[in-house]
Amino acid sequence: MAKKRRPVVALRSAVRRLRMARPRPKWSAVRWAGARWAKRRPSRLNAAATALLHPKGRFGRKRGPALPVSHYEEPEVLVSADGRFEIRLTRDPVDIAGAQALRYRVFFEEMGARPNPEMARLRRDFDDFDNICDHLLVSDMAREPGDQVVGTYRLLRGDVARASGGFYTADEYDIAPFLERLGPDARVCEIGRSCVHTEYRNNATIQLLWRGLARYYLEHRSTHVMGCASLPGTDLGALALPLSFLYHQHLAPPEIRVRALPGRFERMDLMAPGDVNARQALRVMPPLIKGYLRMGGVVGDGAVIDRQFHTTDVFVVLPMASLPEKYHAHFEREAALKT
Repeated sequence: MAKKRRPVVALRSAVRRLRMARPRPKWSAVRWAGARWAKRRPSRLNAAATALLHPKGRFGRKRGPALPVSHYEEPEVLVSADGRFEIRLTRDPVDIAGAQALRYRVFFEEMGARPNPEMARLRRDFDDFDNICDHLLVSDMAREPGDQVVGTYRLLRGDVARASGGFYTADEYDIAPFLERLGPDARVCEIGRSCVHTEYRNNATIQLLWRGLARYYLEHRSTHVMGCASLPGTDLGALALPLSFLYHQHLAPPEIRVRALPGRFERMDLMAPGDVNARQALRVMPPLIKGYLRMGGVVGDGAVIDRQFHTTDVFVVLPMASLPEKYHAHFEREAALKT
């Protein structure tokens, strides 16, 4: 029986499979330059990119101006020796515009989400949270300029959320009791708006994203990672298997269990425990959700249908203290590599 790949492996192996997944002219062997983070000068801004960071937003809310200082006004970049692949943590408006373009392509053009007129005109997915979040990008620098972002995440730290009006997740789930139980010393990080270019949906790209996330969690000493993870489609009958599997096998313990808001709650236990085939459920589970589960992530009670994005969302929380030992070792390697 073939040995299963672990979700977090050496970056060298990840890059090799990524290159195989998208054939290109022959390249010299990729050697990661000491896994070093390089400080880059901010990109030259243009009016269009800057304007994208100040829309009225998906909810029409304005965020408070007094925010904690960001570490990423100058992006932190992990680069390959030949410069082909980059993992960027950034607040640079031009970088964010690239992430917004990828999100629009995946969410609206591919998955059938409904853009507002301004999004459709600019071909960007944006909301007011983009203004306050840090952004993680994976880029293939061998692609044409302006089309290099192949994977992205949006990251919102708890101190920033408290200073600016709250978390995105609060629009779907009642997270206030959860945050109160964690106490003031908890360092919560919300992740969301994750997507990967259609040509790069493989384990290698996910590993590149996870490497960037690992660096971010270490830098900010995150204790809990949370967010809404999406299953494609809004037909609960068609999603009964994965939803029931999540409920029966990975429901969060009561002390950290979050429940969907009353007006948005949809049952997840649509099948009896004995009728759930775990192997089939994992086969249809989105890769990112499977990654959370392997790292010890658990889900809240109740799914939420997001009709604008044509998805069904579940709340996922990952207590960093409960990471399996093999992932602790990986994170420790990231800490040792930091310069």
